[in-house]
Amino acid sequence: MDLLQRYRGAAFSYPDVGLTHPDTDTFRAGAVPPGYRRLRHHRMLDPGTTLERAAEALLTWQAQTRCGLRPVASAPRAAVGATIVLRLGPGPLWLPAPCRVVWTLEEDDRAGFGYGTLTGHPESGEEGFLLERDATGRVRFTVHAYSRPGRWYVRLAGPVPVLLQNVFARAYTRSLP
Repeated sequence: MDLLQRYRGAAFSYPDVGLTHPDTDTFRAGAVPPGYRRLRHHRMLDPGTTLERAAEALLTWQAQTRCGLRPVASAPRAAVGATIVLRLGPGPLWLPAPCRVVWTLEEDDRAGFGYGTLTGHPESGEEGFLLERDATGRVRFTVHAYSRPGRWYVRLAGPVPVLLQNVFARAYTRSLP
């Protein structure tokens, strides 16, 4: 069976879908559902980086690719309902991390998307990626997420998954032009 076909009809592995959208009260308050841990990391992109250029890279899965993940997506660009399977790990030893896009945003001064974990993902939760242009024209990239272990081996790994998630959040923010 094709990798995407395996997860196309999969259910979300968490109940609170869409809370990473920047227009939700939960996002603005920095709250997460009970039992989940919160992650937020941001970085100002290099001077001269345009929102349009960064958004094109972000919305075409380049942040994931540039971080060493090997994404397989049902669409070339992030769109609500698109399925993406991130392949974690080297060569044939990779683990599937299936997600579905739950929101996208393309406005004059903001762009981004969020995806939620599907059954079979090592974690359970949602991750959002937001680019915002400030009054000076500089672009800020924020990665925000809420998650908890989704598989037994993640629970056994103790603090390692949290450390890895923070490493990836930092890598994401450094991955765009």
